[in-house]
Amino acid sequence: MLRQIDDVMALCCKISENSQIEVAVNNSRKGAAAAGGGAFLGGLLGGPPGIFIGGVLGSAVGWLMTRGKFRPLHQMIMEMSPQQREKLYSQLMEELGILACDNLSELILSGMSNPSLKMQVLVILKSFARKQLRAKVKYGKK
Repeated sequence: MLRQIDDVMALCCKISENSQIEVAVNNSRKGAAAAGGGAFLGGLLGGPPGIFIGGVLGSAVGWLMTRGKFRPLHQMIMEMSPQQREKLYSQLMEELGILACDNLSELILSGMSNPSLKMQVLVILKSFARKQLRAKVKYGKK
């Protein structure tokens, strides 16, 4: 079973790498903290108008702190804990059914050549990243 989970994770990595999906996890928290901190500090110093000004300035600082700090999803998949990998595997198997392939190359070939299967895997990966990893997801590099 562990071998099968590893093979399915390799398929997920290949599909997400091919689709250039990137995620931001920790940096989103930093940006939100900067925006909230700016609003709080502005409120302390300037009252209600200070909340507005501090929020705007804090949001700008948060944007500058997190701009361009996305990581490839396939890298996140490789770094997931065994429990997270098992949970993703369960979700994939629940949605896609049995992926019967004898080896990894056959699984990746069938996953990459079947547009419907590829799209289903991408939808599940995006949903998993948002809900389980609490990450912001984007396609492609700008």
